[in-house]
Amino acid sequence: MKNFSDVLMIITAITGCHAFHQPNNNNNNNNKLPLLHKSASNTKILTNDDDNGVNTDRRSFVRNALTSTAIISSAAAMFATEKANAIDDEEEVFYFGCGCFWHVQHEFVEAERKLLGRKDNEITSRAGYAGGKGADGDKNNNGRVCYHNAAMIGDYGKFGHAEIVSVSVPKSRYGEFATEYCKLFTKGLRPDQSGDRGLEYRNVVGIPGGASGKYKDLATQLIEASKATGDQLDFAIGKGSDRDVPQVVWIMDSTLYPPYKAEQYHQFHDGFNFNENYPNTYNNLVKQNFSNEDFGKCPNGGLGLGIGGL
Repeated sequence: MKNFSDVLMIITAITGCHAFHQPNNNNNNNNKLPLLHKSASNTKILTNDDDNGVNTDRRSFVRNALTSTAIISSAAAMFATEKANAIDDEEEVFYFGCGCFWHVQHEFVEAERKLLGRKDNEITSRAGYAGGKGADGDKNNNGRVCYHNAAMIGDYGKFGHAEIVSVSVPKSRYGEFATEYCKLFTKGLRPDQSGDRGLEYRNVVGIPGGASGKYKDLATQLIEASKATGDQLDFAIGKGSDRDVPQVVWIMDSTLYPPYKAEQYHQFHDGFNFNENYPNTYNNLVKQNFSNEDFGKCPNGGLGLGIGGL
């Protein structure tokens, strides 16, 4: 086969939804289309013993000198590898969308606590908007993106954004958070599927470079996480302002479609279902730990409520 881009183009031409993975269920007999493959190459170090039992002083000197040089080189290589690994495991911001962001944010806050052992003042999960095209007042995506408001300023729906939760995660732990995301679905449907519908609530996942960029192995981990949790989801290449399709998750290039932080009143909010109330310690995370954080300058709706344009 040709390169990965050619594979995606062929798959896109075949499927009207740009889908490149289909879940394994009784209603779908199509063969799975492979997304990515990361080969595991084994590096074998060969050594040669060339002294043939000869132990002259001169050869011993040369051999010891070479051995010392090899040890120094090996130590330098190990240090360089450790440094490279540390750089490779630096934290990166990813985002996940699955319906209303209130419930999703709570689940990712709990994931940060459980998986990374983060304390309240270390939580990075933030409700926001992403996946659309543009922002208010700035064609370079540096303007405002806001919740629905009476003044119609930066309305996220107008720009085709979805509600998302961004989170800063070490790349080596991405697979665990991908698993937590896939656990949000039941039979491929999100918790609020029967209520919140439309592109503002579509399923999206943001990775720098998308499914074919420098972190394409993370897209593979996302699909593997889905398989491990029931293989319920299709995955597709997001093009921006994509449709809300049940069971489909759009993988976005977060460099092209960056996340925008939502207003403060949306952060650490109670869930969307009746009686889905979280503890005050959760609701007060901004007040207790992030009171100086910039949550933008969007209006809080016409009456200051920020709900339904009010």
